[in-house]
This record gives sequence, C-alpha cells and structure tokens, in this order.
Amino acid sequence: MSESLHPNIEQAIHIIKCLGLPRAQQNERSGLCLLALLNLTKDKAWSDATSPLIGITPMMEFAKESYGKLYAPNSRETFRRFTMHQFVSAGIALYNPDDLTRAVNSPKAVYQIEPETLSLIKKYDTTQWDSALTNYLSNRQTLVERYAKEREQNKVPVQIAEEKEIYITPGEHSILIKAIIEEFAPGYVPGSKLIYAGDTGEKMGYFDKELLKELGITIDSHGKMPDVVLYYPDKNWLILVESVTSHGPVDGKRHEELSRLFKDSIVGIVYVTAFPNRSVMARYVGEISWETEVWVADAPTHLIHFNGVRFLGPYK
Repeated sequence: MSESLHPNIEQAIHIIKCLGLPRAQQNERSGLCLLALLNLTKDKAWSDATSPLIGITPMMEFAKESYGKLYAPNSRETFRRFTMHQFVSAGIALYNPDDLTRAVNSPKAVYQIEPETLSLIKKYDTTQWDSALTNYLSNRQTLVERYAKEREQNKVPVQIAEEKEIYITPGEHSILIKAIIEEFAPGYVPGSKLIYAGDTGEKMGYFDKELLKELGITIDSHGKMPDVVLYYPDKNWLILVESVTSHGPVDGKRHEELSRLFKDSIVGIVYVTAFPNRSVMARYVGEISWETEVWVADAPTHLIHFNGVRFLGPYK
C-alpha cells in the first residue's frame, strides 16, 4: 500500500476489506468515503467516530479539507456508483435514512453509517476488534435483507392494467410517472398498453421489449428512452411522454433525438410533455417544441396543444 497515504486512510481500507467488500472498493476513494461517513479527521481516533448525515459533494469536500485529497467535480458519479452504492448494498451505510421516500436523484440525498457498523468500527485497533468483527459478520445477511425490505416497502405502486401493478422508486418524478399512467393514459389514450416506464432508481422500471419490437423498434437498455411509452391500438399510435419535474421537456433537441430513436416505428408517433403543475410548466413553456402536446397533472382533464394541423396525433 502506498506510503503516501495517511494511516487513517490505510486503516479505513483495511476495515473495508475486513467487512468483505470487493477489491474494487478496497481503495483510497472508498477509504475516504468511510472516513467522511464517520467524520474521522486526522486528529481523531476510531473510538471518536460519529454518524453524520452526509452527501456525495460534502464527502469530496471532506477528502480535500481533512486529508488534502482533491477530486474533480465530475468524480461525483464515481463516488456514488463505485463506492457508496456498494456500501449501501453491503448494509454498512444507509441511504436517505432521514427520508426513505426522497427521490434517488434528489440533490438532497444523504448517507449515514449504519449503527451496528459504527459500533463495530469504534472498536477498531483495540483488543475487542476481532471478536466484535466475527459477531458482526455473522449477522450481516439478515440486516442487509431487512434494509432492502424497508426500502421496497416505500416504493410507489402503479396500476398498469387490471389486477397488475408495478413498483417504482419514490420521489416527485415517480409520482408524476404514476399520474401519467393512471390518469393521462385512461383519459386520452384509453385502452393503451404500457411499453415502458422509467424508474429513477433503476435503468429500467418496466419495459415490454417484445411489444416495442412488434412495432418495428429495437432499443437496448442504454437508449435515451422517454419516461413513459404507451401504445394506443385504436389509433395505431405510439405515445412518447417526458415527465418533467426539474428539467427536460420535449424541446426541439429532444424531439429530434426521440425521432431518431424511434425512426423505425411502423406506427405514428405522438410527443407529450407532462408537468406536475402549471408553475413548473411556466418555467419551460418557451422551450417546448411545436407539434407536441402538454399535459399538466393538477389539471388532468385538459391538454395543451402546441400548434400543428391536428390535435393529439402523429406528424410525418
């Protein structure tokens, strides 16, 4: 291990290894994340560890201010995806413990060291460590399963057909997706079939690839899908809906992007932007592309038409 690392970082990496995390997390970045979760600065011993609520950017600031380790701003996603995601999955850190319903992409997202893990780590470098670690590891799987169950219980149920529900990650964005499927679809495209519903916590919330393929379109999981895709058999239309709570209406650029993505469709394409309310819509009204529709969840019986020769229909 590099001699340039502060002893706290070296020991944090050793703890991560003892806790059974993969080699990909046994590194300086993950060690600094653990130290940030514990607010363990250079002048503190492991017994001084605490459990603050802390986000990714504050973790990076902690690494810089406390250990002189500077990471570029675009490293934020690396911290989240390749360290904190694994910490949460292993049950050594909690995600949004102060609000389990907070959206996964919320700028207010925070992490906290899990209480039993904190209790264990405070014994590091003492005679109690080995026996405490053995006892801790023997109970890990049960605890991880419990936290996963708690988060699952907070997911948002969405009725996509009679006696059929899907569950999506909680948050403002997901609530709007639920409204699109349960209110917009029955009201404006009755009898439509859900093909895709994005989930901000997963790459794919719900995706009927086979039905989309029947309509001439093959898209892999990395395609820039709209938030909701509906097939309207009565009109032979494909309805592409963007759910906008903070960014991303169907503007000219997005319209062109979706046109390319669905260029092989054998049915007509209709573009819709959905907003939770008119105040959010007002912020983006100048960006919305012509020949598209706008639906606002707090006025669900009204549809706003942006020019064109037809109302709610595809254009060639």
